[in-house]
Amino acid sequence: MNTTDTLLAPMPGAEHRLVGGVQLDYMQTGAARVKRVIYPVGFRWSTDMKPIIGTELCMHAHAGFLAHGQLRIQYEDGFIEDFIAPQVVSIEPGHDGWVVGEEPAVLIEFDFLGDTVQHLQIPEVHSHGAK
Repeated sequence: MNTTDTLLAPMPGAEHRLVGGVQLDYMQTGAARVKRVIYPVGFRWSTDMKPIIGTELCMHAHAGFLAHGQLRIQYEDGFIEDFIAPQVVSIEPGHDGWVVGEEPAVLIEFDFLGDTVQHLQIPEVHSHGAK
């Protein structure tokens, strides 16, 4: 993606953070946050975030729209799921994830801080039949 791509442009009024190489821009809207998450080429949760977060797997649920790029998710039971933009994304807690290919992945995500699983009724544990 080139630097003039509006998908990567600064977001006026959004809070901005950089964590483990991941760019997070988010704004509160009602009871939820809307986030733009930019995962760089080569990003892998278990390599880049695990040392920061301190858990074996990502224990957050993710729900949103993959606007650009490709993500691969692997759950604790070994199940692998690929998301290729443009695609709606629903990821249960307890996963590793990484960017596939030579382009960053851009996820527009909706969350409720610690209550995302409950508000969006996403399973708390991955099951092959849960999707």
